[in-house]
Amino acid sequence: MPDTFSYRHARDLGVSKRQLYRWRDEGALEVVGRGLYRRADASPADLDLLEIAHRAPEATLCLTSALVQHDLSDAIPATHDVAVPRGQRTPIVAAPVTWHRFDPATFDVGRESLRLDDETEIGLYNAPRSIVDAFRLATDQGPELGNEALRRWLRAGGRPAEILETGTHFPRVLSRLRAAMEVLL
Repeated sequence: MPDTFSYRHARDLGVSKRQLYRWRDEGALEVVGRGLYRRADASPADLDLLEIAHRAPEATLCLTSALVQHDLSDAIPATHDVAVPRGQRTPIVAAPVTWHRFDPATFDVGRESLRLDDETEIGLYNAPRSIVDAFRLATDQGPELGNEALRRWLRAGGRPAEILETGTHFPRVLSRLRAAMEVLL
């Protein structure tokens, strides 16, 4: 049995409903979300992100959540910022999530993966894409998020050409990116 599994998967493997609930009641299983379980002896992992990854395979950490993963922000977000392709249904999850719908044509630009445990990964936008998104969505996130992330990224040795190359996929943000880089460089 995998570390994290659904009720349906356990039933398909021949585990009875009664046995599954007994394991849960004995503490051998943790409830990750509705119908989603994790073995108690599994390696530590972020249960919120596990639930999101299992419910929405295309889910990708973005904006503040991605910037924190890249050490480009000290913010402690109250919810996970997660992007899905526009038109895709967002699942109901217990985890605190702010869903963002991104254009399917540019959804995979800068998309990498973050390993949550031995079996599960979730999408994560790379640092340049996360910075571009912070500038692109500055009306929602505030301009300081993108400016601070860009400042930190440049101080850590990030190359301006990488940001501009990612920015070419989002032409409306290029002028703001260039202006911010002129001030910082």
